[in-house]
Amino acid sequence: MMFASIRLATNLDREDIRGVYLRAFPEGENQLVATLAANLLSEETDPETIALVAEISGDVVGHIAFSPVMADTNNNWLGYILAPLCVIPEHHKVGIGSELVESGIELISKKMADVVFVYGDPKYYGKFGFSAEAATQFMPPYELKYPFGWQARVLHEGGSDDQARKLSCVLSLRDPALW
Repeated sequence: MMFASIRLATNLDREDIRGVYLRAFPEGENQLVATLAANLLSEETDPETIALVAEISGDVVGHIAFSPVMADTNNNWLGYILAPLCVIPEHHKVGIGSELVESGIELISKKMADVVFVYGDPKYYGKFGFSAEAATQFMPPYELKYPFGWQARVLHEGGSDDQARKLSCVLSLRDPALW
């Protein structure tokens, strides 16, 4: 078995990253997600969006992005959303997706992010400490097609309280079709 190396993505990885999503996601969804991943690479955000790639023998086989989200009630609060994540099918079930998630969470935790969100499969993301319960007081930027998939993981104390917060996201995620 070959192990993937994880590194920060750059604009030079744009076409390789698009290719990962075009290969792995079903037709009808793959163009939308590939465009999101590519757009996040060049979107200027404050704080910065973090994108990682997984490589095997110099080929990009996986990608993940974490972009900042803002809360309407607290300027000192810092959140990120994990979106999107992908590994090409021939490298599924060997831990590359897990490596990408864990590496990304470690990076944003060092940036003192309070909470990280994800909109995805609770069984998969639950193993990384995400839960629907942790996300209950955070309203996503758009109405969700699958509300059970809205989850959060609190990274630092003070990242969660009882106050309801409406979240806003970076420009690349402002497409209701993604939600």
